Amino acid sequence: MSEFYKKSIVVVGNGMVGYKFCEKLISKTSEFNLIVFGEEPRAAYDRVHLSGFFSGKTADDLSMASIKWYADNNITLYLNDPIKEINREEQTIHSSKGILQSYDYLVLATGSAPFVPNIPGVEKQGVFVYRTIEDLEKIREYAKHAKKGAVMGGGLLGLEAAKALIDLGIDETHVVEFAPRLMPRQIDESGSKLLQAKLTDLGLQLHLNVSTSLILGNDSIEGLQFSDNTTLESDMLVISAGIRPRDELAKLCGLETGIRGGIVVNEYMQTNDEKIFAIGECALFDGMIYGLVAPGYEMAEVVASYLYQNYKQFKGFDMSTKLKLIGVDVASYGDPFIAEPHCKTITFEDSHKGIYKRINLSHDGKYLLGGILIGDADSYNMLLQTVNNSIVLPPNPEDLILGARGGAASEGAGVMSLPDDALICSCEAVDKGAICSAVLDKEITTIEGMKKCTKAGTGCGGCIPLVKDLITGTLKENGQYVKNNICEHFNYSRQELLDLIKINSIKNYDEVLDTFGRGDGCEVCKPAVASILASLWNDLILKQDTIQDSNDRFLANIQKGGTYSVVPRIPGGEITPDKLIVIGQVAKQFGLYTKITGGQRIDLFGAHLNDLPAIWKLLIDAGFESGHAYGKSLRTVKSCVGSTWCRFGLHDSVSFAIEVENRYKGLRSPHKLKGGVSGCIRECAEAQSKDFGIIATEKGWNLYVCGNGGSKPQHALLLAADIDSQTCIKYLDRFLMFYIKTADPLTRTATWLNKMDGGISYLKNVVVNDSLGIADVLEEEMKVLISQYKCEWKDVVESEHLKKKFSHFVNAPEEKDPNIVFEPLREQVMAAQW
Repeated sequence: MSEFYKKSIVVVGNGMVGYKFCEKLISKTSEFNLIVFGEEPRAAYDRVHLSGFFSGKTADDLSMASIKWYADNNITLYLNDPIKEINREEQTIHSSKGILQSYDYLVLATGSAPFVPNIPGVEKQGVFVYRTIEDLEKIREYAKHAKKGAVMGGGLLGLEAAKALIDLGIDETHVVEFAPRLMPRQIDESGSKLLQAKLTDLGLQLHLNVSTSLILGNDSIEGLQFSDNTTLESDMLVISAGIRPRDELAKLCGLETGIRGGIVVNEYMQTNDEKIFAIGECALFDGMIYGLVAPGYEMAEVVASYLYQNYKQFKGFDMSTKLKLIGVDVASYGDPFIAEPHCKTITFEDSHKGIYKRINLSHDGKYLLGGILIGDADSYNMLLQTVNNSIVLPPNPEDLILGARGGAASEGAGVMSLPDDALICSCEAVDKGAICSAVLDKEITTIEGMKKCTKAGTGCGGCIPLVKDLITGTLKENGQYVKNNICEHFNYSRQELLDLIKINSIKNYDEVLDTFGRGDGCEVCKPAVASILASLWNDLILKQDTIQDSNDRFLANIQKGGTYSVVPRIPGGEITPDKLIVIGQVAKQFGLYTKITGGQRIDLFGAHLNDLPAIWKLLIDAGFESGHAYGKSLRTVKSCVGSTWCRFGLHDSVSFAIEVENRYKGLRSPHKLKGGVSGCIRECAEAQSKDFGIIATEKGWNLYVCGNGGSKPQHALLLAADIDSQTCIKYLDRFLMFYIKTADPLTRTATWLNKMDGGISYLKNVVVNDSLGIADVLEEEMKVLISQYKCEWKDVVESEHLKKKFSHFVNAPEEKDPNIVFEPLREQVMAAQW
């Protein structure tokens, strides 16, 4: 191009995709004049995380670029100035503020608008759409005077809007959906039913398969009337019933549009006018509107490449997505709806934990075609890569959703087995090869560094776990030491920091941070350091209350209604009639809901914060202690009835379970611990699904370790066979201390073992054969921890200072939270309102 003339590119729309086009073009060339017109009064911001506006994020937090960024890159930006007309013959555009701008190329990034059904009363006060920061500001202001809110639409955006109303403190939130199920475009009927139950438990009231015919009220909304003449009271309504592409400008100037809307484009994103392009949610490619940000970014890349004469083509885009809706993971990938006889389907459902997983396989079982994840989407990234790269599945494909059994990883599994052209970050089109090259050639070893270098992870952020694994895997493959730092505030792993704290006898977080860290700390390192301090010194956890999460801070699990559960320890599940009577008396006195758990204990639910010390005192006086149900510590050691009662029992499993639980009670660790003791191989205590399990044999006991129940079940593995009780305790001391000293924060024993070089063989050598020569040290450290045990509830009860922490209101410590109301359910009380 001539250095005296720069062609002009006008971009209509300054949303995420319009901004991304500018960013991609200036990264390739400076040979164009870029002029951008935005309809909103602010520069581009992140709509993907818009709901964060209600949980503390500001407009500045959501901003994608400052006004200065546009100026620094010689981009002319006009805000709050929508385009009124396009003159294709003269190649000019006219803005609402009277600006006449010529163009050589025109890029339409006008996005979409909320679909608002033509319902009588939709213009009333208190009816909103959920699209811009201005919309959210109006919703936030109106919600201050509303008690009942409704959302029209049960799709992705509708559920995000419902979360917004919950975050705003609306007492009662309803979701109204025309379809017979939630999220009909992303998940199947079974998954939708489970999601529905999960959201209902969280307080949402759902109305499915209903059609709204009228919005009630005079000037302001007072409710909704449905087509069956039933009504729903509501003080405000947020409409999130879908989107419509913004194609009005295209229609006015004669560009081709689809029957249902959208600007028709070819593989270069060109319209029927070769000087005009369309990208993002306004573009209709091959009959489809792409409603996610990643395809829009790819379209922006295609147009930027075309103008740079690279001629990259858009070939459609994978619509797999992973989101967290109101605290519930939801993901779909590949073809989630393909069904038999076109495939073979494996499903896993745990209605108790709210988990649903589905995988669709090819008929020969070799390839993954797609699937759905609800409640637990940790495996989403690798499942998506398995589909996109046609990776041959392991012999037992059910391991994809159940986890590899026996602690062994599936052959060929892992991010390092992916091909170099595997797309890791779909938002920024960054493949595995680019990430690995950045590690090897540019010595990028952190997530923040990788974001700056490749932009991987700067979009929706869903790819960050894969990026982290790739950085680590690349370093390991090249023989480099991998620093597994806790967070940005500490240049140490948990194991290193534990050793430093112990050597220097440090006993509080501030001193740890001042000595070994930097900054103010964060929500990652604070609980990790608290766990280390508790594991080393077994001191009262409340001494570190500034760095605890809510459960440890109040020595009880907070429940969804704002109340707390009280779980006294019942070692081995053995309890006397007198103690049972006390539990019943306490439950009646304080109006608590009681339930026997799977760990052979009794939970007391619904306790007010200021009642906790009084409840604990009554239980302590009866001989109970804290059951540590709130802590990353030993929970229970489950037992069968053993030889005392069972005709198959070989040994007294109850007495041994009580001994083991009493030995390790209060033991703080990287994650919670569960044990079990079975009196014979019939395994009624389910010992092989626990972090440690003991099973009676004719000659003694078999000791199993590193099992895991829950969402990722894994059998424990045999550590030692036919050992006596004393040896079993000795090996448990070594095993538990080795785990406490070496595991990463929030890592269960099963995951710890799976990542351990050498696996169970190495662990057996350390614990049983003392290959590292540290057995005596581990045993001695365990003795110290055991000797320092105190009941945390008792410490609070006996301390007037600590009891002051347990009050709803500082000025009226005896008052209970007035927002908590109870009603009978199954002859017990349950929290009914919060």
